[in-house]
Amino acid sequence: MRAAFVEKLGSPEEIHFDELPTPRPGPTDVLVDVIATTVNPVDTFIRSGDFRTPLPFPFVVGRDVVGKVAEAGPGATGFAPGDLVWCNSLGHDGRQGAAAEQAVVPVERLYPLPAGVRPEDAVAVVHPAATACLALFTHGRVRPDETVLVAGAAGNVGSAAVLLAARAGARVVATASASDAPYVRSLGAAEVLDYRDPSLPGRLAEAAPGGVGLWIDTSGVNDLAIAVELLAPRGRIVLLAGPAARPVLPVGPLYQKDGSITGFVISHASVAELADAAVVVNRLLAAGLLRPRAAEVLPLSATSEAHRRMEKGELHGKRIVLRTGLAH
Repeated sequence: MRAAFVEKLGSPEEIHFDELPTPRPGPTDVLVDVIATTVNPVDTFIRSGDFRTPLPFPFVVGRDVVGKVAEAGPGATGFAPGDLVWCNSLGHDGRQGAAAEQAVVPVERLYPLPAGVRPEDAVAVVHPAATACLALFTHGRVRPDETVLVAGAAGNVGSAAVLLAARAGARVVATASASDAPYVRSLGAAEVLDYRDPSLPGRLAEAAPGGVGLWIDTSGVNDLAIAVELLAPRGRIVLLAGPAARPVLPVGPLYQKDGSITGFVISHASVAELADAAVVVNRLLAAGLLRPRAAEVLPLSATSEAHRRMEKGELHGKRIVLRTGLAH
């Protein structure tokens, strides 16, 4: 099969697109003919070595896959050849990645694709939507009677967080650019404030007079001074951050509010947590509520280019979908 892989950690130029032996499923694995994959920031962290995890070399890059079942091991029940399926947790902790014509997926990490959903749309949203779901419900313990602040609300994870929090009955206050405000409101945000506004802290305080019950910053800024200042008593901060983030945490005020802060990496989510998130993601996919705002489809051979553009910050919320050419 053809695959995008690295033989050592490094820059996007280390990604080769060439032939590798076809993988074989174990007793509880499913062999999937890949239709599409994509590139997430975490994929670049793993490829570069910024996020250390056991990797078999040559290592096929990529986290997310949508495809068709080709073959299931004897213990991989629930799937049959031809079924459309997806996974968002390959390429980590010794598992080979998704950027190949075929991928082996442990059955407990594989989920059915709802009928009528385009694989290209699904593969672009399953990782950010699951991230938002786990951040809100598993770690954030969101309640329908509180205010949720979503920073970076027009991005891939942020937009999913707005949609999910609003549907859970929370009042969502969001930050985004002024041009993105109509889009974020369409997802269910009650207030959308311009993150460039110099008076943003005061406007956020006005928008959440009772304080923020749950603060999620998907933008990478992580201004914890403002977050803690606006936090409601016993409010929670769920932290999403890059490897180099070093924000200052005002510990005293956080302590006085009985507040809490939780770091969250979806790569560390348990199989059960991922499966619970998949149920929510599939429900939204089936209802037509979850789809990428903008996507660019490229051939699988463009994986190195996609990684390079991701690292240079050229995508600005756009998702790159990498197709194998398999009909669906």
